[in-house]
Amino acid sequence: MTNWQGKNVLILGAARQGQALARYLAGRKCHVILNDKRTPEDLGEVVANLSSLGVEWVLGDHPLALLDRVDVVCLSGGIPLSLPIVKAAIERGLPLTNDSQIFMESVKAPVIGITGSAGKTTTTTLVGRIAQESVQSPAKAWVGGNIGFPLVEYLEEIKPQDSVILELSSFQLEQMTISPKIAAVLNITPNHLDRHFSMEAYTAAKTRILQFQSSSDIAVLNREDHGSWSLKQLVKGSLVSFGLQRPENPGTATFIENGSIFLQKDGMVIEVIPVSEVQLRGKHNLVNVLAAVVISNAAGFSLEAMRSAIARFKGAEHRLEFVRELNGISWINDAIATAPERTMAGIDSFDEPLILLLGGRDKDLPWGELSARIHHRVKQVIIFGEATAKIAEAIGKPLPGDVLQKVFTTPLMSDALAEAAKQAEPGDVVLLSPGCTSYDAFRDFEEKGNYFKKWVNELA
Repeated sequence: MTNWQGKNVLILGAARQGQALARYLAGRKCHVILNDKRTPEDLGEVVANLSSLGVEWVLGDHPLALLDRVDVVCLSGGIPLSLPIVKAAIERGLPLTNDSQIFMESVKAPVIGITGSAGKTTTTTLVGRIAQESVQSPAKAWVGGNIGFPLVEYLEEIKPQDSVILELSSFQLEQMTISPKIAAVLNITPNHLDRHFSMEAYTAAKTRILQFQSSSDIAVLNREDHGSWSLKQLVKGSLVSFGLQRPENPGTATFIENGSIFLQKDGMVIEVIPVSEVQLRGKHNLVNVLAAVVISNAAGFSLEAMRSAIARFKGAEHRLEFVRELNGISWINDAIATAPERTMAGIDSFDEPLILLLGGRDKDLPWGELSARIHHRVKQVIIFGEATAKIAEAIGKPLPGDVLQKVFTTPLMSDALAEAAKQAEPGDVVLLSPGCTSYDAFRDFEEKGNYFKKWVNELA
């Protein structure tokens, strides 16, 4: 839908996406109802600010009677399809949409969309940096979606000559019926099963980023990830790929050989940058850089911009972010690691003795492989939050021959941090890599990461 004038719209969820969409739709002269289970006290001045634009607030519950008054229902990222009011809307035949779908319906510039179970924030951020170095004024590069600011508010400012780079989550893709011109699926591994309930449903949501492409579009897949590479039969346009090993076929691709990142295209092999110049830790981040290069090449960004941006890129905020070294102890913020697999990638990025801060709200994901990694690689693990009992049971006690010396549990993150400060010794790394969502105690991983950084920076 592109003509919103006079429409009655219900937005479920008043976090960042819901607020941005409310401002956009209120400006399109439609009546907006913004509904959230939180109270006015929880939301603070946001209520007054949006009320001044004519937005109607309904707080504290999701009354089904709201559906009698609306033409369309917009879901924010945290709203599951299983919510009773959403199920009722589907039963009534009310159309469902979200801010990303609305953005895609009206944006005039070509869009790069990036999704995956892991690495999408780092890859999206790096592609954005490359784009910003490559585009020439007056053109601009816009980065957003599931990170930063929802770009729906900036639709009027985005021009046809601009470039748009969107991080897209499975939650956003569920309602989308438009695919980006360049669509990347970095990987598909178990994640958000508390929301999607099965890997089949989760994969189906991710697949939608490719589903609506045309023969003139470009799909970007990971040759070395089964979940991503299994989607190649769905590609309608050009297929380009990335992976650590050199590909067997001559198509456009990236790989690592002899200590450098290479781009293979048009029958040539071009050295992009030595691996030694990549500042990011971990093999998983090299894969993210490989993805960013082949995506940027597909978008027409220059090699010079790739080299410059990669060499200066120190990572996305909250992804293996160095916070501080104090008394020989390094504190690392990996709050964006909200699945056990991402915590394993964080662990594998360090050779130093580790004190691991783990916990939050469980996503019904398997903990067995991470548990084994902890026993062999982590000096101490400190578990906190709603999922403490489940995680502690999965890890068990230290065994003879383990690197793991101690498992400490507490309900509160503040107590977990205090215990880490007490236990850490010079040469240790204290790594916040939760393996869970933050919703038991924080609005999102960013709030959790910022709390960690503030606490660490206030250490005497």
